[in-house]
Amino acid sequence: MRILQLHSNFITYKPVEKELAQAEEIEKTEVHLEDIVVLFTSIEEGDNDNVSQKAVNDVRAFLGKLKVNKILIYPFAHLSSNLSKPSEAFNVIKAMEEFAKQKGIDTYRAPFGWNKQFTISIKGHPLAEQARAYTPETIAAVETQAESANMCDLKKDEEPVSAALKAEDTLKSFWHILQVDGSLVPVEEFKFKGNSNLQKFANYEIKKTRAVTVMPPHVPLMKRLEIADYEPGSDPGNVRWYPKGRMIKSLLEQYVTSRVQEYGGMEVETPLMYDFHHPSLASYLNRFPARQYVLKSEDKELFLRFAACFGQFLMAHDAQISYKQLPLKLFELTRYSFRREKSGEVVGLKRLRAFTMPDCHAFCADYDQAKKEFMTRFDLCLDVLNNIGLVKDDYEIAMRFTKDFYAEHKEFIASLATKFGKPILAEVWNERFFYFALKWDLNFVDNQGKAAALSTDQIDVENAKRYDITYVDETGEKQNPLILHCSPSGAIERDIYALLEKAYFEQMTGKAPMLPVWLSPTQVRLIPISDKFLDKVEQLAQQIAINSIRVDIDDSASTLQKKIREAEQEWVPYVIVVGEKEIESGTLSVRIREFKGAQESLTIDQLVSKVSEKIVGKPYKPLPLPVYLSKRPQFHG
Repeated sequence: MRILQLHSNFITYKPVEKELAQAEEIEKTEVHLEDIVVLFTSIEEGDNDNVSQKAVNDVRAFLGKLKVNKILIYPFAHLSSNLSKPSEAFNVIKAMEEFAKQKGIDTYRAPFGWNKQFTISIKGHPLAEQARAYTPETIAAVETQAESANMCDLKKDEEPVSAALKAEDTLKSFWHILQVDGSLVPVEEFKFKGNSNLQKFANYEIKKTRAVTVMPPHVPLMKRLEIADYEPGSDPGNVRWYPKGRMIKSLLEQYVTSRVQEYGGMEVETPLMYDFHHPSLASYLNRFPARQYVLKSEDKELFLRFAACFGQFLMAHDAQISYKQLPLKLFELTRYSFRREKSGEVVGLKRLRAFTMPDCHAFCADYDQAKKEFMTRFDLCLDVLNNIGLVKDDYEIAMRFTKDFYAEHKEFIASLATKFGKPILAEVWNERFFYFALKWDLNFVDNQGKAAALSTDQIDVENAKRYDITYVDETGEKQNPLILHCSPSGAIERDIYALLEKAYFEQMTGKAPMLPVWLSPTQVRLIPISDKFLDKVEQLAQQIAINSIRVDIDDSASTLQKKIREAEQEWVPYVIVVGEKEIESGTLSVRIREFKGAQESLTIDQLVSKVSEKIVGKPYKPLPLPVYLSKRPQFHG
């Protein structure tokens, strides 16, 4: 069982339509409840009465802290990929409801098996959002507790939480809008007219509500397009990649790597796991706001890396570096980095526990060199995202620094805002707690008004000393460099999330949703009118494919109209029906998705030229599946 618990000012919901054949019979009436703890609940395979009673006892113990005695049990399948059968899930939900009532809790339950519209307002205190997971096995292993005990007192292994992560909940932030001229305006005084996306982003960041209560549009898209899916045999936040998705991901990895290498990054490879008690590493862990996976091996406690910092810093510690070699740039594309995100926040490709992170560190002599390099990398990040398919209108910038840093480097910060050409959300602190003096990140704002960081860079003022990284200056003395931490694209998975969310948004505005042509698994689809043209169509496919264009052939038994419709559903950029007329004339009628299926007459050479213009300068990989559609398995049911 997985529960997302939200202490709410109110929730309003209304059943819309049946989602399951087993949906209970109800009246479609709107329900409004105030000052209530909402329990978004997923019932998983194997859950039983013991699980439901344990969950209710924990909730009851927590209600005393919140000084409220009213709950809404809201069936919500989207928290898990290991769901119980509907009939069994309904029985557990009803048992949970009955047990809660027996315990004297004022209990409401949303209808089971229905799609529902809902609006919720979550309170802002630190205990308002909680996520829990229960299994029969773990409950059996936990000693019986008094019903009034705080769930935090359960006898279980506590996962390590860094001091930086704890500080995030207590640090006082002062929120401003950094204008294009470099001036700071308190966020409550800024007029957001013409900056609606920035306003959504500011609201999201300031509230720090990361829990996901509604399935984001990219999740059904990633499944339907056979890009990726949840992996029920793994930890939540680890996904499986189908052939199409693996190709897309690989192309992005190749592109970002090539851009960093052009910039001067030297590619290295470092271990996945490190000694949890290594002095430098342990100190750094407490300065980074992330939860770690920890495992034991023989006599050591190890943690899985959450970035490439550890290996690159240890490598730089052992290197002999001269001021003449600065800025020194090390790069690794980590497959994978690991972070123990909260279960209620893990969703789709937006927030994962295992992800691919391009990570480039530059070791700089001083602030003058660091600021110059910082600006170069800023341009690099904007250009990388643009070539991936994400333009400035798709994202907003958050910048974070202390008041003292702003006072000392106001002109530099202003130059970043001017270069971006749009107002920026600024989080300002009275004093520095984290290891960086300045940080910015580009954030994609999705269809739910939530955001996810993509590209980022930081000026690290601590870790060179922590890891004893030095360079020899002009006088022969050893000095600690400043370190810049940059990911030009952010996590590769998040780039795909952003592209899918953007495509969905464009569909809602009347455009044809699609991926950039260079990332489309099939770029050209040929549809023969009948089987007697298959040999000729295969020859056409070969002529196109030799130009590094991915082309396939629909030889299925479907009708012509269904084949065209399925090509549209797969977001194929160029679709061509081939018959006797096309073969004899050498002219093809090409349906172009970018123009909502408008047709254009092109020769093979013209088609190749048109597609090549869209993919010039991008990496290429061959078709990830058999050329003939009849030879392909169906990965997603």
